[in-house]
Amino acid sequence: MNEKIRSLLDQITRLEDDLRSAVHESEEKAFSQIKSRQREIEESVRQKQHQYTKSFFHWIVTYRPQNLITGPIIYSMILPLLMLDLCVSLYQASCFPIYKITKVRRRDYIVFDRQHLQYLNAIEKFHCTYCAYANGLMAYVTEIVARTEEYFCPIKHARKVLATHLRYGRFLPYGEAEDYEKKLEEIRVALGDAPAPGKTETEVK
Repeated sequence: MNEKIRSLLDQITRLEDDLRSAVHESEEKAFSQIKSRQREIEESVRQKQHQYTKSFFHWIVTYRPQNLITGPIIYSMILPLLMLDLCVSLYQASCFPIYKITKVRRRDYIVFDRQHLQYLNAIEKFHCTYCAYANGLMAYVTEIVARTEEYFCPIKHARKVLATHLRYGRFLPYGEAEDYEKKLEEIRVALGDAPAPGKTETEVK
């Protein structure tokens, strides 16, 4: 691959990482400020939010019937989700130490905080908790699989891929055979002590 193109791709990857880090730091700062002032929130704010809460009867009457009908199908997915969570977590716990890959932290991907919103009723909070778990789990699993791919086969595809994980930008160009084994070893070593893209060193400890 042309050295100039490779250099530009590396710059783009670094800029993307810097952008994610900046956004994450901003969100963390805002969350920290909210958490530190949590006890100082006036009761009037909570009451104002509570005014928008729909009663159970009103919620049932105004809720879209198709959502109620498909509810059992949606929530039946909890079984394969739990099985996926268990299997992937066991895989990471048993194999990552052998590969010397830094483990993925669940709490970075699976976050439960919407239940604190006063304008949501109990059922809506339950919906939000389920969605937070399902989507967070997918992101958690994706990062574990991405680190596995980076360890075993960090090579980009020949054709354009519509959606890629965050680590894909660091992969080696397709068909670049020169010093492949050496570069592969360097990537594997880096996986043991480098943070995930968009994270700082302190965030992975």
